[in-house]
Amino acid sequence: MEHEETGSFWSGVVRSMGLVFGDIGTSPIYTLTVVFLLTEPTESNVFGILSLVFWTMTILVSAEYAWLAMSLGHKGEGGTIVLKEILAKKLLPARKMGFVVFLSYIGVCLLLGDGVITPAISILSAVEGLAYIPGLETIHPWILLLIAIVIAMGLFAMQSKGTDKVAGAFGPIMVVWFSVLTLSGLAFIVTMPSILKAISPYYGLKFMLHHGLVGFFVLSEVILCATGGEALYADMGHLGRKPIVHAWYFAFTALIINYFGQGVYLIQHPEAKHYLFGMIQYLTPHLYIPFVILTIMATIIASQAMISGVYSVVFQGITTRILPLLRVDFTSKRMKSQIYIGSVNWIMMVMVLLIMLVFQKSENLAAAYGLAVTGTMTITGLMMIMIFNRSNRRWKVPVVVFITLIDLIFFVSCLHKIPSGGYWSIIIAMLPLITILIWTRGQRALYRSFTAPKFASYMKIYEKIYRKGHIPGTGLFFVRDWQTIPPYLEHCTTQSNIIYERNVLISITTTDEPFGLECALTTGLGTGLDAFEIRSGYMEMFDIEDLLHKNGIHEKVILYGTEDIATSNPIWKVFAILKKLTPNFVQFHNLPAEKLQGVVTRMEI
Repeated sequence: MEHEETGSFWSGVVRSMGLVFGDIGTSPIYTLTVVFLLTEPTESNVFGILSLVFWTMTILVSAEYAWLAMSLGHKGEGGTIVLKEILAKKLLPARKMGFVVFLSYIGVCLLLGDGVITPAISILSAVEGLAYIPGLETIHPWILLLIAIVIAMGLFAMQSKGTDKVAGAFGPIMVVWFSVLTLSGLAFIVTMPSILKAISPYYGLKFMLHHGLVGFFVLSEVILCATGGEALYADMGHLGRKPIVHAWYFAFTALIINYFGQGVYLIQHPEAKHYLFGMIQYLTPHLYIPFVILTIMATIIASQAMISGVYSVVFQGITTRILPLLRVDFTSKRMKSQIYIGSVNWIMMVMVLLIMLVFQKSENLAAAYGLAVTGTMTITGLMMIMIFNRSNRRWKVPVVVFITLIDLIFFVSCLHKIPSGGYWSIIIAMLPLITILIWTRGQRALYRSFTAPKFASYMKIYEKIYRKGHIPGTGLFFVRDWQTIPPYLEHCTTQSNIIYERNVLISITTTDEPFGLECALTTGLGTGLDAFEIRSGYMEMFDIEDLLHKNGIHEKVILYGTEDIATSNPIWKVFAILKKLTPNFVQFHNLPAEKLQGVVTRMEI
């Protein structure tokens, strides 16, 4: 038994390495290289920067996410939407809840924006290591860019095949990666053990006070060491809290050792440019090419984790009705969480390639990186303050306030990046945010324009028509809830006399729980009229037709309503275009096309 638990512990840690820590684990490739573009690599500055790196990772990743945020799981799930659901139960005034909802929308959109920048900077920074291979020193930057583009295109092209078969290798590869980071860092630390004094916050504070405004702006590059820290919380539902936290102890140790080793290398070689590649080449030149290959593999894994995370966030957005319905394919029969959203995949690929072409080098792209991450961290901090303030753990509030102030300082320091490329973070995040706002407001406006008859009055007409005659077989009608009669149902049954021998009103309700699936069949609402209710968690994936057949419902035809929106409002025109471009309800759930009949209702909003 003890052996099984030990095996489970280590397998959980290894899987976490592959699925959670790819982004933050590949940060050493570019973080210090970018930081020392802004400041001289003197010994005093190196000690100061290493101190800032250590405390940034300790406060913003270990404290904010591993300790505080991950204590706020909901049915094992984590992420911005989960924080919103937790707050929804604690906030009664609608105005306060409106603010929280808007905050969560921004948090989701910043994470989606991060999903574009992370693959671009990770793959670019790894490919740039090829220039340190003997004989390739003069390789043209455009060739490196082309290689990075080909890798990115290949990564997105394979998404539809699913990553289930290769995901098992992710963990072991990242374990090798973190092991190499540790060993290479130790190799330099032993030559200058005094570098460990940089753990003291004294050196970080001294650096900030001595450099003034420049030191403040340097924080916008130091934050690169913590990018990907939000994945600890966002991916909690896939692996559980304990494996991720335990894996973080190993990852944190490896990262700090490597950063400090890079610091020693920099002090000894102040003329160096790409420090991680330089130190590996200095230590073991004959193993440099395998290391570059390992680096590219690690950045592909980091990018894959971010792409899968974006799919997961979009799926949550679809099921909680804040995003339009999009076609979702399940790429694994074994793992329900393995999904593929084609439209999101190709939009992401175009954006990643565009970002690569615009910035061309990882050090240029670092100018756009940081806004989304610090924005997400600040929003997480604000939402945690509200949650802890309304719980029996109020003693944590001062700690979270302190951390959120640190988040805010980093966020403000990143604002100077806006003119030099940071505006791309805003543009990328604005696209889903505008979509969410138009979609949610449009849906509300559409439902307000419905003039539904009362159920009792509808039943009187229904019974009269049913007695006159009906069509053999079972007809399914999708409704929001069976007590609210949508216009298309009234049009079908009471105006066009389309009534079957058995008519089933099907409603699907998404709960505020991540998982759980309940079905309830109510018979005898009227003659030949039943209701079938499905209540599912917002992360639950299910087959409607399978559920129907298990409950003795075998459809002859499936009728559903679709709206033809007439409006002069330009915003609602965009909403109408979104409705036409995205799949309707029955397409989303892959119901049999040969049994479908859509009924168009013209609506004015």
